[in-house]
Amino acid sequence: MDIDVRAQGAVRIVKLKGRLTLGESVDALRKTIEELFQAGDNRLVVDLGEVQMVDSSGIGLLVKLLTTAKQKGGSLKLLNPSKFAVQTLKMIGLLNLFEVFDDQAVAVASFA
Repeated sequence: MDIDVRAQGAVRIVKLKGRLTLGESVDALRKTIEELFQAGDNRLVVDLGEVQMVDSSGIGLLVKLLTTAKQKGGSLKLLNPSKFAVQTLKMIGLLNLFEVFDDQAVAVASFA
């Protein structure tokens, strides 16, 4: 799992590449986002455009991070999730928790 964090104004864009599955990739994302929270960043866009696979532990982590971001006065929004990721979230009834975007500029502007 490659994780690239970029700033766009007060929003942090977290671009993921690889598989978001139990083990190292979920642990690496958790650590990265927790560091952002500690730095005071709570407006997050997670770009899933290059994530081929998300398992239940990856989805569980996204839900947990969304909850934490909201508790800190921000939010976590999804960018470019694969059809598989969208179907998985829909199937388990969690898609409605997230704001989902296919355009990064629109996702970032949604925080204004």
